[in-house]
Amino acid sequence: MRLSIERKPVKVYPDMKRVIARFFFNGDERARQVISRVMRLAPEEVFSIISPILQEYSKRHRNITKVLNRHCDKLQFLFPESGFDFENLQLYQKLLLGSYFTHEYSIESAAFFNPSIVEDPDQSELEVGEKRIIISFRAVGEGHISSIVFRRALLDKDANLVVLPVGNYIDEAEIVRSAVYDKKVFFKSAFATQINPQILKSVEGELGENFDFSVLRKLVMDAQELQPNIALKREYEKVLWLADAHYDLAFSLDTDISDRVLFPISEFERKGIEDARFVRFTEEDGKLAYYATYTAYDGSAIMPKLIKTRDFYNFRVMPLYGAGAHNKNLALFPRKINGKFAMMARIDGWSNYIMFSDNINVWENPVRIQEPKTPWEFTQIGNCGSPIETEDGWLVITHGVGPMRRYCLGASLLRLDDPAVEIGHLTEPLLIPNKEEREGYVPNVLYSCGSIIHNGKLVIPYGLSDYSSSFATVDVAALLQKLLDKSSAV
Repeated sequence: MRLSIERKPVKVYPDMKRVIARFFFNGDERARQVISRVMRLAPEEVFSIISPILQEYSKRHRNITKVLNRHCDKLQFLFPESGFDFENLQLYQKLLLGSYFTHEYSIESAAFFNPSIVEDPDQSELEVGEKRIIISFRAVGEGHISSIVFRRALLDKDANLVVLPVGNYIDEAEIVRSAVYDKKVFFKSAFATQINPQILKSVEGELGENFDFSVLRKLVMDAQELQPNIALKREYEKVLWLADAHYDLAFSLDTDISDRVLFPISEFERKGIEDARFVRFTEEDGKLAYYATYTAYDGSAIMPKLIKTRDFYNFRVMPLYGAGAHNKNLALFPRKINGKFAMMARIDGWSNYIMFSDNINVWENPVRIQEPKTPWEFTQIGNCGSPIETEDGWLVITHGVGPMRRYCLGASLLRLDDPAVEIGHLTEPLLIPNKEEREGYVPNVLYSCGSIIHNGKLVIPYGLSDYSSSFATVDVAALLQKLLDKSSAV
């Protein structure tokens, strides 16, 4: 018999009013025409056009003048050919030009799903038994572009959940490309891509053992200028794309957690960043960090990547390398095991693997530990977030895909000191899409990216058919007993 599980009445839906102001560019020629038309306007005309725009959009964005100025600055390269002096632009001219190259993007207009939960760094001013949590979601907007957004919520002593109201604005972070690359590690990843190996060798030979983005960019740009072959120019560009996978993000300290969006930035993720699995990680010295694995998508290929933060204001984004850093479903364990980082993966698309590494960015030698066993997961099995440590073992919430491509949630248990050994696996699902949950953007799909234990309850956030999200709880002791009962596990 299946375990009793309690579905919570809380649901989180996509909100089309959640918009960011993004740079909009339709090509050099059209941009030159717009610039020329704006520059021919008299100063009073410029002011009469931009003034009502500022009044209207200041109510929708935290600092719209900063955004418009930033977008105008991106046009500077076009001014010499247009016959105008960028340095002599007046304030309102810059703002008006920026407005023509700005559009609003509704980040949640299509879907809001695949959540993960971690404990909030701030646990102050709570009552006994309460816990403040941060929930990450995959938000999908126009063009099916995914981003990562957050909500703060409160769990009471009985694991009832209240999602707190969102802020008034959404902000993208400032981008700081300050990463220093190790040449050996960088080019090991590069040679695993489809970038022309001769191009890679020529670039590699010109670099020192460590280099930063600015050095690589200058080298690549100089090489492109000397390369007459258009296809090979493109190959040089791909080297920059790969380096662009490293970046730091910083949000203003006056933003609420719900104001912050991690939107695709690098070329390798321009079509979306998907299914972040956040985990609260305890370092060997006892300090806490938050990591998240996610899938970057460029429209044809996927690349697993890693986020690190300590405060949810400042984020470092990094690629993952190695034979095990392929496909989707990478999930980091919440601490080192036997002195090594540990990661679950699904490199073949249908089975669960485990890997150990001295370097959190490099993952080799994946070992298969789980494969589809029961009919409800015959098509594939994968993790639904980072393993959770219990006294009886590492609890892994799984997803299984069965007939009619129905996704259900299950559970398994791995040995605490050797998680390559499975010691329990439910024969029946924990959670099956019910009548209300099966309708959505992708029908019959329940999916989670990370759960949490609170006061003896496992709190599972889950996406409803790739459209909205909800929550369920199950008694941890009963679940572990079921997993360890050989008659209920396989």
